[in-house]
This record gives sequence, C-alpha cells and structure tokens, in this order.
Amino acid sequence: MKVQLLIATEDTDYSNHLSGVLLDKYAKCFEVSTCSSDTCLSEMLSVHRYDVALLGPELAAGTTLKEVSLPLILWDGMTGAGEQSERYDTVRKYQRVSAIVEDVLEKYASTSEKKEFPESRNAHITAVWSPAGGTGKTTVALAYAAQCVANKKQTIYLDLEYFSSVPVYFSNDGKSISEAFGKQGGNLALLLQSIRKQDNGSGIFYFCRPNNYDDMNILSSPEVQELVAAASNGADEVVLDLSAVCDERCRELLKLADAVLAVMDGSQRCQAKWEQFCCQHDLFEQIRPKCVWVGNMGAQTGNAAERAVTLPYVRSDNPISVYKSLSAVNFGV
Repeated sequence: MKVQLLIATEDTDYSNHLSGVLLDKYAKCFEVSTCSSDTCLSEMLSVHRYDVALLGPELAAGTTLKEVSLPLILWDGMTGAGEQSERYDTVRKYQRVSAIVEDVLEKYASTSEKKEFPESRNAHITAVWSPAGGTGKTTVALAYAAQCVANKKQTIYLDLEYFSSVPVYFSNDGKSISEAFGKQGGNLALLLQSIRKQDNGSGIFYFCRPNNYDDMNILSSPEVQELVAAASNGADEVVLDLSAVCDERCRELLKLADAVLAVMDGSQRCQAKWEQFCCQHDLFEQIRPKCVWVGNMGAQTGNAAERAVTLPYVRSDNPISVYKSLSAVNFGV
C-alpha cells in the first residue's frame, strides 16, 4: 500500500523536482499529486483524501485540511513558517530528497494505524543459520544478499544476531533500528522504511545497529516475527542473519523462512554440532526441505543427497571484498 502524498506549493520548480525524484526513486512508497494554487488545492481536496500533504505556508493558510491525515508545512530553514507552524508539524524544504522521505515516512508512521502483516508479506525470506559460531554466517548472508541485488531484487539484510556486525560492513551513520522498538503500535513497516539505509557499494538495504545490546535481545518471539514481517513489506527479498542458538525466536524464524542457508565450515566442532541438531531436534525435519547446505571456506558438506553449495576460500583481510567475491556463486535458492 502506497502513501498518498500531495505536494502543494506555489514554487512549481521545487514541486516538479521533488515529485520527479519521488516518482523515479520512491515509486513503491508514494502516489504523488501536485498543485500550485489555492483554487487547485481546494478542488483536489474536495474529491480526494491524502495520507500526507507537503504544503507551502502560503497555501496552507487559507485551506481546511481535514481531508489530509498528516499536513506538513514546507519550511525553508530561514524564514518563519508563519502561524501554520503552530498548527502543523514542519519538514525542511531544502535538504536531500532521501532525508525528506525519511522524515515524512517516520512522521506518518507514528500517526497511522498499526498494520498486521503475517498474511500480506510479499518478500521471499531467507534465513542464514548454523548451530556453531564462527562459521561465516554473516559473510554468507551478505554474499547471498548482494547476489539478489545483482538479480534486480530489492533486498533487505536484517541482522538479528545478539551482537550486530553491521558496522563492519556498512556505514552506521543513520538512525538505529532501536528507533523501531517501543513504537510497534504504529505503522511499523513505514517506520522501518524511514530508517533503513542503502549501501552505495552493494545496493543492499540494511538497518544501523541497536543503540544498546538489550534493545534487540529483549524482544519476544512474536515481536521479532512482527519486525521481520514489517521489514519484508514492499521488498523482494529479506535475508535474516541469525545467532548461533536454537531458542524460541530462532526456531520460529527458521519455520517462517522460505529458505534456510545452513552454514558449515568443515571443522570437527561444527560437524559435531550439526549432527546433534539433525539427530536430536525435531525442528530439523521441519526445515529440511527448504535447506541449502553451504560449505564455507571450501568446506565439503558431506551429504550428496542434500542440496549443497561449496564456497571457495577467499583470502583477504577485507571482509567486504570477501562477501562481494562470494556473491558470484549460485546459492541455488
């Protein structure tokens, strides 16, 4: 579902530029309409309701905006926005369009109704997991995510590990995913869209790490599932990077996923833990049909009857170049 956005200002050069960028880069988020006069604005509001309106102070002053769920005043950052700024919230007019989008979505998400997602998610979800730590799950998750982007899929990497690896691979200069926690009564999908970042090098969408260790880890299993479902809204692929545990949260996410990349590194330690999971846990038979066994760092998975892929050992001290090199391998998902 797209946000119905109205841009109403006498500055037609500005509205044409803003609407053009929104239609070009954010068409999945917005349906955009524009107008530049009081008469046009009144006519449009008489026949249509809008979720959000970005209004020049000159047009907002003489119009009843009850047909707009969230009116926002375009402020130039220098002059006062007039008495309209006392009635409505403001958005800085002259800033990057991406920043305007983040601001608008975050404000609208906090005022719009909560949306239930389990029956309506449209993304393919791939979980990357191993019962053994240190197998290279994050490298595999990012390599697969980069491959999805190369295949023209809008892909979101969601780090659900107990300690986040995000700053190792991406810029952490943005709003933390912690912004979404405690606000799950609003429209979580829009809020996540407002704070997610896109990596310039890979094209992967991601979220900056939590502000505190407990922000992510105190979430219940239903809350984490809601987070995943909301993040998947409007995306083509969501890649879940899971911790090397098998608690309730992990089990439910493995069952929720459409595919599971089961990561092994060839060590006896890893092999022993996988054997215990396969033999002693009834979850394995539930997820087995959707598992792809991934032998990382040249490891052989040891079972020719299963779907499997072996990743070459890439020698590099740069973790980003490692996952990008591995993204050329066909994961078979």
